[in-house]
Amino acid sequence: MSIPVIDIFAGPGGLGEGFSSLLDNGRRVFKTILSIEMDKYAHETLTLRSFFRQFEPNKAPKEYYEFMKGNLSLNKLFESYPEEAEKAKQEAWKAKLGYDKKSVKPEEVDKRIRGALKGIGNWVLLGGPPCQAYSIVGRSRNQKTILDANEDERVDLYKQYLRILAMHNPAVFVMENVKGMLSARSTESPVFEKVHNDLSDPVKFSDDISDEVKKGLNCPGYKIYSLIKPVEDYDQEGNPVFSAKDFIIRCEDYGIPQTRHRVILLGIRKDIDTKPIILKQTSKVSLSQVVDDLPKLRSGLSREEDNYNNWHRNIANITSNGAMIDMDEKVIQEIKKTIKKLKKAQNGVGRKFVKYHGNSNSKPYRADWFLDENLDGVSNHISKSHMGSDLHRYLFSSAYAVTYDSSAKLEDFPSSLLPEHKNVNEALKTKKFADRFRVQLKDEPAKTITSHISKDGHYYIHYDPTQCRSLTVREAARIQTFPDNYFFCGPKTSQYIQVGNAVPPLLARKIAEIVLKLF
Repeated sequence: MSIPVIDIFAGPGGLGEGFSSLLDNGRRVFKTILSIEMDKYAHETLTLRSFFRQFEPNKAPKEYYEFMKGNLSLNKLFESYPEEAEKAKQEAWKAKLGYDKKSVKPEEVDKRIRGALKGIGNWVLLGGPPCQAYSIVGRSRNQKTILDANEDERVDLYKQYLRILAMHNPAVFVMENVKGMLSARSTESPVFEKVHNDLSDPVKFSDDISDEVKKGLNCPGYKIYSLIKPVEDYDQEGNPVFSAKDFIIRCEDYGIPQTRHRVILLGIRKDIDTKPIILKQTSKVSLSQVVDDLPKLRSGLSREEDNYNNWHRNIANITSNGAMIDMDEKVIQEIKKTIKKLKKAQNGVGRKFVKYHGNSNSKPYRADWFLDENLDGVSNHISKSHMGSDLHRYLFSSAYAVTYDSSAKLEDFPSSLLPEHKNVNEALKTKKFADRFRVQLKDEPAKTITSHISKDGHYYIHYDPTQCRSLTVREAARIQTFPDNYFFCGPKTSQYIQVGNAVPPLLARKIAEIVLKLF
């Protein structure tokens, strides 16, 4: 019998995917029985993936792959397998957990959870309450040093998680959030200190449950463990003692090809006498190891007709428009070599599905994880469109990275290629945002994939100068370790946001292996 999993604030389902992917004799060890997400397109992605998991591993129907190739609509896919589609729709619930008028009532949440569990007592709660309020960038943007739940309900959204722990007593929980949580302060106390303390005794600290209801609850509380450091000490109440930084997982140390640093807490119900092992560090995985085999594309063109000839002309113009006057000589030579190598990309700017049979010279790291023999290509692989002036910046940046194995700072740019922003001079003086055009280096883990990739490709420039573009959704998904048969629904902007907000499934799978040992 599979171990039940409930995933709240699920996003596109990265945590749940990692747990669901763990197999024993070809059968799934963990089964997601309920996932809750408020965003329309992330919910569509969740529902589709739930449909995929209604079938035995490696036995998804051919119609699923026809959908991924764009040959079948989602409605037609679901009509082909109505029973599996209905189960998927029951599992993936579009609902907002929160405190405003659009939020679902707690009673409905409890009803759904009880209905999904069907009396099972030992199960796993997953989830990462929205993190924008805690993130360092978000606090800086909003000029907030003290977070107030009265001004931003996201500050207290973890209490929705807390309430479910108190009411439904999962055996284990896994909570993920941004590293900025450790430095954030609320009007009451440091955020992490309060969250950690509240999670240890959900009934006592849950404000959303009346005193009368609390009297009937029997949740014994939770011991909170680090996933990267073994227990060395306990407090007087028998709780493991860790410092805040012991909860920061540096993903690049655990086989994830990006420098993503996140806070992850593992809670074990106090009546369960066991403690977890920790994650094993591995050698670092570079960006090229997970994206180099993907079909090559060119960038799109904005503000003029998008075709290869115009694209080539725009790029080649860098040799005659004065941009090279004060450019580094070695970079000039690399740019000239690149222009000579430019050729019409077979797949152009990409499309909803790009057919290919892999790179015969190389396969991605963990090909067993990423590739699906039933899928002779990749979806969600379409490049962004850029202005001609930005193409020159991308070309310079990627050629600089090839030459010096580092991403150019603004001070390295020739004057003619400096962006036309009011604060460029200030950035040059203070070196603040000096890397606003960042190449993701070929032989290093990528920088953190965030939802911001949806708005700005400048920070996610592909290392190959001949492609002269930013990363596609599929490349970002590879960096986040989503397998190629994971399809992201909605417009491209939403796809980027979903990928950026997710927990890397391959990291979640490694956590699932630890949780399985507890069970």
